[in-house]
Amino acid sequence: MMIKRFKWTLKDIIVLCVLGIAFGALYMGGVGIWGLVNGILGPYGLELVYGIWFTASITAFYIIRKPGIALGAEMLAALGEVLLGTPAGVGVFIGAFVQGIASEAVFAITKWKNYSTPVLVLAGMAPSVTTFIYTYFLYGYGSFPVPMLISMLAIRLVSGAILAGLLGKAIGDGLAATGALSTFPLGREMAEKKEKKVSAQAAEK
Repeated sequence: MMIKRFKWTLKDIIVLCVLGIAFGALYMGGVGIWGLVNGILGPYGLELVYGIWFTASITAFYIIRKPGIALGAEMLAALGEVLLGTPAGVGVFIGAFVQGIASEAVFAITKWKNYSTPVLVLAGMAPSVTTFIYTYFLYGYGSFPVPMLISMLAIRLVSGAILAGLLGKAIGDGLAATGALSTFPLGREMAEKKEKKVSAQAAEK
């Protein structure tokens, strides 16, 4: 069982569930934004905003830092979408798996021990590739010319880097700054940095 194998605590599960539901609501909002930009830019509109649907995995892993968290966050976000009445129905679970497993793979390569910005950005970009393959067949991208497909993938990669990698980190840092994550790795890390900064300032006086 994933919970026992990866040593998730009850605290981890509770926070993961809260994040999942919260991001489920965010993802539902993303559908509305997609509809708006799609009406203006056509297929490119989806690529611009696609990264928003990868954010849960980055934020959750950045905070909790345990194996399986990235994938679990995406699956719970999908559950949140279903509970909120997503028009995509249970099919969102397939997309969530395709997204989450890609980010999880990046963290797995680092043995879940690297939380630097470059790794988070890469983990935000990885789902761009797996989801592009998925949507290629789902939405019939085969009818598009190759140069158009390349540009669409490039835009999705940038979207993943910014809206998932950088935004996911910013959300985690923002939550940690409130002190709400003091018992999680990110919260402890920020507390240590703050103490060192205060000590350094005291030493200068």
